[in-house]
Amino acid sequence: MRFGEAYEGWNAGRLTQAEAARLLGMCERSFRRYLVRFESEGLDGLIDRRLEQVSNRRAPVDEVVALTDRYRSRHRGWNVRHFHAWYRREGGTRSYSWVKKRLQEAGLVEVGKRKGAHRKKRERMPLAGMMIHQDGSRHEWVAGHLWDLIVTMDDATNEHYSMFFVEEEGTASSFRGVGEVIGARGLFCSFYSDRGSHYWTTPRRAARSTKITPRSSGGR
Repeated sequence: MRFGEAYEGWNAGRLTQAEAARLLGMCERSFRRYLVRFESEGLDGLIDRRLEQVSNRRAPVDEVVALTDRYRSRHRGWNVRHFHAWYRREGGTRSYSWVKKRLQEAGLVEVGKRKGAHRKKRERMPLAGMMIHQDGSRHEWVAGHLWDLIVTMDDATNEHYSMFFVEEEGTASSFRGVGEVIGARGLFCSFYSDRGSHYWTTPRRAARSTKITPRSSGGR
């Protein structure tokens, strides 16, 4: 269904191939490959052939069991690099990544936390309604009065759906902005915001703040 929508939008000229690919969560080259298969074989041509084939490079089950049993019985607690060095000295031919993956799948070593990706400029969504963006801006909009301007807008078109002033940005103002968008335009696909405390739970920050400035009752 998703490919059908993207294909119809591209075929009618409403979407470029790059925009259709983003809509499907794939690269432009993959979308072109799908177009060829769809136009020659229909929807059946979009089925991933790899799901029906067994890789010739797949390791025998006995080899994987022997590897994990050896680690479990003789090398438990070793890091993967040391264990892989021993494995290669004993005549093993598999790569470090392969050994690490097998040990992780067996629950013998922990999966490391992913490092954060370098911040990149995010491209706008290709169609209206796919994402709304909400943010608050504190400013002295009227002389002598500080207010927060709450703006909820469409990510693709930059159209402002809801704008109003409040004394302080918070959960109630966020719900109000979203409610006004739904009431006037209907449901959206996704929501984007900053990491304000009224959007996200930040237990570490809250714990750190409590140690510095303890309070007997709840704050904001």
